[in-house]
Formats: sequence, C-alpha cells, structure tokens
Amino acid sequence: MTSAGEMKPWITNLEGRVPGLEVVLLRQVIVLPWNQFLYAEGGDDEVRAVFATHDVIAKGSGLAPLLSDLAAQLVTRLKEPTRADRFASSTVARITELHVRKAEQTCESRA
Repeated sequence: MTSAGEMKPWITNLEGRVPGLEVVLLRQVIVLPWNQFLYAEGGDDEVRAVFATHDVIAKGSGLAPLLSDLAAQLVTRLKEPTRADRFASSTVARITELHVRKAEQTCESRA
C-alpha cells in the first residue's frame, strides 16, 4: 500500500483484482489478461512481468513496490514515459523505460 503522500508511476485498483494489465506504449497499447500472468522478478531499478505470451520490462528507480502490486494483480496500467518525462528528476518511484516483447518459444517443432 502507498502512504498518503507517496506517488507511484503505475495505476492500481485497490478494490480488488482487475481482469487485465494495460501497457500504454508511445506507439501502441497492449492489454494482457491476468489469467496469463506467470511471475514477476526484479528490484528497484528493473522489474520484469512474465505472461504466457509477452514479457513486460519496466526500468527506472524505486520500482520494488511494483513487484508486490503485480503479485497481487492490482496493476491496471503501466505507461511508457515521454522523452521529456524520462529525464525529469524525481525522488519518488518512476519508470524511465517500458518494453514489451513476445515471449520466446522454448520448444522446437519436430518434423
């Protein structure tokens, strides 16, 4: 939970679990259903959320609390910052980069 004065660069729904995560990139929006969420890992400077079909990587500072919000499936939106927002100085948690990539298939098809 966040204290009254603490701001997070992601949006959560504290009223209960939401059906999906909306990832807003500068050129596209991707919605990933929480029922395909596998796990999240990382620390203060980078968090990776792994879904069955995609990986979402957030880089920045103060991101460790994002892990618990992802684990509780409370995050409704992650938004890629504009170029100007990436360089703004901040002492609170912030996302400087946000990437989404398709999950790589580990099994090779057999002929």
